[in-house]
Amino acid sequence: MALPSWHNSEVNFRRSARLVGGALILSVLAGCSSAKPAIHSVSISATDATELTVASREIPAASRVVAIANGSAEIIASMGLEKILVGRDVASAIASLSGVPIVTSGHQVIPEKILSLTPDRVLVDSSTGPKSAVDSLRASLSNIKEIPEAWKLSDISIKVASIGQAIGAPATARALNARIASAISTAHLDSKSHPRIAFLYLRGTSAIYLMGGPGSGTDSLIAAIGGIDVGAATLKNPFNSLTSEALVTSRPDILLVMTKGLESVGGMSGLLALPGVAQTPAGKFKRVIDVDDSLLLSFGPRTPALLGELSRAMREVMRK
Repeated sequence: MALPSWHNSEVNFRRSARLVGGALILSVLAGCSSAKPAIHSVSISATDATELTVASREIPAASRVVAIANGSAEIIASMGLEKILVGRDVASAIASLSGVPIVTSGHQVIPEKILSLTPDRVLVDSSTGPKSAVDSLRASLSNIKEIPEAWKLSDISIKVASIGQAIGAPATARALNARIASAISTAHLDSKSHPRIAFLYLRGTSAIYLMGGPGSGTDSLIAAIGGIDVGAATLKNPFNSLTSEALVTSRPDILLVMTKGLESVGGMSGLLALPGVAQTPAGKFKRVIDVDDSLLLSFGPRTPALLGELSRAMREVMRK
């Protein structure tokens, strides 16, 4: 799963070209019910999902890597090779990388900062931008490698393998992939209940309100824990302008949001004030799961633990 230049969270959504529809200006709903049902919400923080790691026995071909492809620095660190990192992307937010500088301004690449680090490998993906900055890097460096993005669970192994090849540690990448696959296959996930879940991408400060559809990234996660992604079932695009009609007719039992997105609309009260939210089962019972922005669509070494946390949260919010 993650965003382009307007994205002010720690996860880079990387798919502005696929977002359709304009930003919807939302007004506060009138006539709120006087009833105050119990809150059934759960927060999943970055520290709730520990990354998987392996120990590398390889000497990588690269020794000074700037990893700005989404989550690529996190994967390199999980391969036990954080020592080769001299710069990272903002979405790689695990504790072991705290000493590695972020080499972007928000999500904007700064060529001068990257060039000053004299990297022998720079990892980018198709959403690394702006294009002019990437073009400038390509004009100055011959060692830029493009890494495929991951938007579903099956993409993880492709991404990890590509990073392993790019830095010259393919065997370590295979070992990490084996650990991730094993952890996902043995994770304790809910397969009995099938609540209807809607993913809302919210940036209230920028008047951006979107509902996830097929290919948003969360559809893969929701399916894995036994839920039904109502946006993937009813909408056409990965991200769609949020409308009251689409939300109400989809009847979600649970709303899934990013933590900073929830904060940007004023927390639970602001979320419930968005058109259509209070009219859904999720709004009525305040069933909300918010997940740390750097974690939800990371699709990497933290994903197996995230699936377990999402499954637990889903069961918890559905209790009455």
